[in-house]
Amino acid sequence: MALNPEIMRWARTNAGLSLEDAAHGAGMPKIDRLLQIESGEEVPSRPILLSMAKLYRRSLLTFYLATPPEKGDRGEDFRSVPADHRLEGDALLDAMIRDLRARQSLVNATLVDEEAEAIAFIGSTSISQGVAVTLAALKQVLKLELSEFRAAKKPEEAFSLLRSRAEAVGVFVLLISNLGSHHSAIPVETFRGFAIADSIAPFIVINDQDAKTAWSFTLLHELAHLCLGTTGVSGTHSGQAIETFCNDVAGEFLLPTLDLELDKALSFDDSLAAISKFARARNLSSSMVAYKLFRNGDISQGRLQKFNQKLRELWLSDKENIKANAKPNDSGPSYYVVRRHRLGKAMLEFASRAVNSGGLSPVKVARVLGVKPRSVYPLLVDTSQFGIERRIQGVN
Repeated sequence: MALNPEIMRWARTNAGLSLEDAAHGAGMPKIDRLLQIESGEEVPSRPILLSMAKLYRRSLLTFYLATPPEKGDRGEDFRSVPADHRLEGDALLDAMIRDLRARQSLVNATLVDEEAEAIAFIGSTSISQGVAVTLAALKQVLKLELSEFRAAKKPEEAFSLLRSRAEAVGVFVLLISNLGSHHSAIPVETFRGFAIADSIAPFIVINDQDAKTAWSFTLLHELAHLCLGTTGVSGTHSGQAIETFCNDVAGEFLLPTLDLELDKALSFDDSLAAISKFARARNLSSSMVAYKLFRNGDISQGRLQKFNQKLRELWLSDKENIKANAKPNDSGPSYYVVRRHRLGKAMLEFASRAVNSGGLSPVKVARVLGVKPRSVYPLLVDTSQFGIERRIQGVN
């Protein structure tokens, strides 16, 4: 089987890489050699080929195909792509979704073998029924009082409470923003959330590069997609009716009554300060409160965009300040603590049960968890409530 030069070129452009970036990343000092490879004039050495496969995030077999493989199945793409949209982000997103689809498929198959029951609320409502019906369905499923959510000390704790209620009814809620390292980070502008509306193993993925105050809103937005039975990716920009619908469901859940009146005489900065103060007291994001003001007709769309732009700037500035002021010896939580938090209790319990019952091999459990096989035991063993057995030490 011979290499297909057209596929080599397709893989590079699909990864959003220029000739210069691809040549440099694959260890070729000049683009001439890459041009020869893509034209079929030169057959790359195996080390170069392996470097290209890693750089393009494709299997080696892809380069030998007669035609390009199908794009990662995003379901429906609910995003509105801005003019300055970067192709690199989409390439990373497709790689992430291919990985998530494979992981979800393994979870689904295992749960089917366990004769798990279908989750009733998946696909139980429709847009034509109105926001109130989907909102009522979510409230019935989550059994979370708004007073409980607002009583949490921090937005992260409020999100954890909401996440635990979603996981309790069988939804796997993951925090993912890259393909394993910060070098492959997927910006929030590319995706904010992703939902797989499967009745046996529904997945929700939240981009944890987003502000923590926004996580709860995104989770509820994606839960609304599950109620509608729609699989797809959501972003920061969209004019689609379904996205407005899901935003309204999330907004009504978190802020059913907007008891905030902005004095029209207030300056822009004072108005933003009032919104932020109101949001902090309720474990909400300021952008969500601004959106609610817009939907209620209290501010214009232009004003909303200005608020969101400023809030984005302030958030990025805060991130840079935190990074700059971090102490050199402050390493933060361990890899396994961070990984457990991102995977969530539902996924960890599933992995432990699958290994202990023999439903999945340790290697396949590693695939589900998105880690190397040698990390399965240390990832699960310290979480004593999952009762992981020591026989999985064999994966080391």
